[in-house]
Amino acid sequence: MANSFLARAVQAAELRVSRASRVVPLEDHQARASRWRNSPRLSDAISGEGVAVIAEVKRASPSRGYLAPIPDPAGLAQSYAEGGAAAVSVLTEPQWFGGSLEDLAVVVEATALPVLRKDFLISPYQVWEARGIGAAAVLLIVAALEPQQLVHLLRTCGDASVDALIEIHDAAEVSTALAAYEEAAVELPLIIGVNARDLATLDVDPGQFADVRDKLPPEAIAVAESGVAGAEDVRRLADLGADAVLVGEHVATALDPRAAVAQLVAAGRTS
Repeated sequence: MANSFLARAVQAAELRVSRASRVVPLEDHQARASRWRNSPRLSDAISGEGVAVIAEVKRASPSRGYLAPIPDPAGLAQSYAEGGAAAVSVLTEPQWFGGSLEDLAVVVEATALPVLRKDFLISPYQVWEARGIGAAAVLLIVAALEPQQLVHLLRTCGDASVDALIEIHDAAEVSTALAAYEEAAVELPLIIGVNARDLATLDVDPGQFADVRDKLPPEAIAVAESGVAGAEDVRRLADLGADAVLVGEHVATALDPRAAVAQLVAAGRTS
């Protein structure tokens, strides 16, 4: 990772975890997690017919900068739900994405949909933190983790009853993800997110999903991430075998988020 954006993001995450764990003990988050024992699963929401839409609460990005103020993340999530989204993703990373755990908490309370915590997770503490708030799933980025870190985090997800969206970018990371999943031996569905954005350079390659889709096992739930800007993208990804799309900027900045999500959902159902 060297001095890439990803390396800086991981370092910032490590600092946040160190600070947070001194304020709220891990055991407190674990105790709160029991409240969500019967909450909806991300895997169930995105594994049906057609292409499911995971709509994201996203204020900013390191590549585009400021995107939208989003003064009411709960209201935005409700609009996504009304538009037919299968799940909601909430960015909790504060420095580059303008997110927070408060955003996650209000969205969880505002919608019955499963909610994904999207951040740079490098510690079991963050998994339990997310589950204690009510997240149904967390993002685990292969490029940000050592293989044994990934195994440990997957086992923590199993213990916390949290689905893991394992994010990869290329074929080599597919192998790493599958090896870690097998070693972890958890009773969790295999959900693989293919990020078209290279987190080292922040460049987007629209063809990245096609390059790796056939390298995923048949049982994997395949989620296309980044670069989805309309119904045509959803139809294209459906033809390539996507089970779901994770959409951020396109819906978070829309004048009518409900309608923007509804168009993507309709495209996913007719593909």
